Amino acid sequence: MGKVERVVFLSLVLDLFAFTIPLPLFPRIIEWYTKRESSDLNGFLSRTLSLVSGFRSLLYKPSSNPQKWDIVLLGGLMGSVFSALQWFISPYIGSLSDKYGRKRVLLITMIGNLLSAIVWLQSTSFASYLLSRVIGGLSEGNVQLAIAILSDVTTPETRAKALAHVGIAFAICFCIGPPIGAYFASRPLPRSITASGFELNVYAGPAALTLVLLTLETIFLVFALPETRGKAAQKPVVNGSAKAAVNGKTNGTARTSRQATVAERLKMLKTLQRLHFLFLGIFSGVEFTLTFLTFDLFDWNNKQNGTLIGSIGIISAILQGGYVRRAMSRVGEGKMALRGISSCALGLIFLTILPHFVESRPTIAVRLLQAAAVCMAMTSATVVNSLTAFASLQTDDVTVDSDTGKAMKEHPDLAKGKALGKFRSSGQLGRAIGPLLACASYWTFGPSLTYAVSAVAMYALVGYMRRVTRGTTVTAKTQ
Repeated sequence: MGKVERVVFLSLVLDLFAFTIPLPLFPRIIEWYTKRESSDLNGFLSRTLSLVSGFRSLLYKPSSNPQKWDIVLLGGLMGSVFSALQWFISPYIGSLSDKYGRKRVLLITMIGNLLSAIVWLQSTSFASYLLSRVIGGLSEGNVQLAIAILSDVTTPETRAKALAHVGIAFAICFCIGPPIGAYFASRPLPRSITASGFELNVYAGPAALTLVLLTLETIFLVFALPETRGKAAQKPVVNGSAKAAVNGKTNGTARTSRQATVAERLKMLKTLQRLHFLFLGIFSGVEFTLTFLTFDLFDWNNKQNGTLIGSIGIISAILQGGYVRRAMSRVGEGKMALRGISSCALGLIFLTILPHFVESRPTIAVRLLQAAAVCMAMTSATVVNSLTAFASLQTDDVTVDSDTGKAMKEHPDLAKGKALGKFRSSGQLGRAIGPLLACASYWTFGPSLTYAVSAVAMYALVGYMRRVTRGTTVTAKTQ
């Protein structure tokens, strides 16, 4: 791992650690605001919960404690709002990084992240807390800029291996962030603070930890991260007997996933954006409803759900570090993504038949859930990273004119930051829409039909991905 790769990985760990800390707290935070603002029937939270309750009642009428379901649904909607904001802002962040540099734009987004944490720390109303989430959604640019930076400093042959570090950072932080957030949420605030008359959010502990992590990340980036825009890595010289980087070799010719012409690369980018949107729309819906499934059918508590989600993260991290990084250059980005999508389709079949065994054969039902979790871990480890690497190979390696200082590129839509920003944006739109559709289907038609339809849709993506990977590569002469 090169110096820049190490810097990017460590900054991602700090950033995603801070991002995952509040994830398990959403329902509890909303519940606290509900009790705090219960007397204000015309307040922002009361009106929001009324809208959520009306939407939920059209789909599902629980036999007991409907307010709990409304709180859980509102927590999911807040996640969708964050993703929707990322869908809007990601292309702009990417374009700005092409024009002004990756490091400068990344540090500006970090200011927004810090502001988001500060607002959360002091948010004693639901409206102010939602404001902190909006600021965070409009500011979060670390992941997409990390991808652009890694694409700047790697060759097509080494890019997929480097981008696997993004997935590893995700898996590690999703394992440790939520439990640590829950731990600090259970710790009371120091009496010196609560007695000072300065009112803070009830979860000021996790908010303060988030602020500290983001501050450390910002300082680290200022001193450790170099500017990478226009500093493309030199492609290593290989002979005809060397292994091809992506999709194999024939007669001294290395096959890559980069298309031959500008028009073909633009077309491929749009295809990959569509795949990213469709995949994450389905997959994020499965992730969102999984806790509904364990609550409804197994009556699992938060600890059991945390163990399930944590195990998925651990398996995903092991697969990315031990398998994906090593196999990507041999298998190819497209085929690796295809394997992950196929694994997800298989996991959805397990979830489809699971409800039929809960009462008659509960042990089999649990085993089916565990098998589905392993399939989901394989999916998490492969698909998004592979599609991202595939997309990055279609972009221009931007160079800077030594005389004018301006970036030179073949086509404005192939500029790396802008193109990868649009790619990420498409996935975030899927993350915003998918949970809402899956939730509506789950409550209206039940888990079996919901997962069966999702499985059919995922198998359709398998066929689509096969067509994309068939005959899309071109050959590049090796020396």
